[in-house]
Amino acid sequence: MDVKIHLHCFEYGRKQADELKSICESVHYYSRRTSRSNLFNTYPYIVLSRDSEELKKNLLKDDYPILMEGLHSTRLLGDPDFAKRKMFVRTHNVEHDYYDNLAKVEGNIFKRYYFYNEAGKLLKYEPVLKNASGILAISPNDTRYFSSKYNNVNYITAFHCHKEVTGLTGKGDFAFYHGNLAVGENNEAALYLVNKVFNDIPYQLVIAGSKPSDDLKKAVRNYSNISLHGDMTHTQIQEYISEAHCNILPTFQSTGIKLKLLSALFAGRFCIVNKPMVENTGLESLCIMTNSPETMKEKIKVVFEKDFTERERKKREEVLLKNFSNEQNARKLLKILF
Repeated sequence: MDVKIHLHCFEYGRKQADELKSICESVHYYSRRTSRSNLFNTYPYIVLSRDSEELKKNLLKDDYPILMEGLHSTRLLGDPDFAKRKMFVRTHNVEHDYYDNLAKVEGNIFKRYYFYNEAGKLLKYEPVLKNASGILAISPNDTRYFSSKYNNVNYITAFHCHKEVTGLTGKGDFAFYHGNLAVGENNEAALYLVNKVFNDIPYQLVIAGSKPSDDLKKAVRNYSNISLHGDMTHTQIQEYISEAHCNILPTFQSTGIKLKLLSALFAGRFCIVNKPMVENTGLESLCIMTNSPETMKEKIKVVFEKDFTERERKKREEVLLKNFSNEQNARKLLKILF
């Protein structure tokens, strides 16, 4: 199918991606409405900040199907001017649950209030999805949730940057955790590894991610076997994923599916996780799951005593290339849209 993509996206202060122009028929950028007054509106801030008349005018120039990325991009859903238009929503999480959990791990009182307040608004706003032509959920758990409330829900797992399984056989000499450390749940997971898991075992842990908290920096300084690297490039992160003996990825937020888990399985060796990271993702058989600091230490010790083998890599290929193929998911998406 010959498909032309017209991409509409909101700016985040990042450099515009020139490579998008080579794969899209057109690329449009819009400014976000980031006024603090939006915080006092009944609409969720993440939705209201993406309210754009210019976007609306551009979308009304044709009658193509519209794919909205995330609940935060659905400001026009239900707009009478689009009543006859096919409009689909790609959900990233159960957003009110996600924000509620962000609040629980946030140390800053003002940010915590914002997350709790936004969670309540998102819960009230979510029924706008009944106006969608279809909902594309990112995980089996999310699919079950949205199917219990709305019609025409399909499961299409996350798209990612990997075409093949490239995990190296043999051994590495460190464990690796990565994530955006400015996000509360990632900061919490990193502190958990520092203070409760690698605090009294001899194995090396490398933590990487942007904007690490002062608490995390302070905690890492207490241990010679733990190092912290901030603001690494995507390429550098991928190199660490590949070189590590195990990627260790606990989380305390179970909605959606984590791209870093897919990257660890496509490009890394052993992968140690806890239940919220992997449960009901279809990836359980590829991970070593443990749910307490004590058992996690035991699993780390066992893993560092053995090689990652070709047999392990082949096992991943059987699952990942069948169920998490970008090409297959793209074909499924196009079939739904058209």
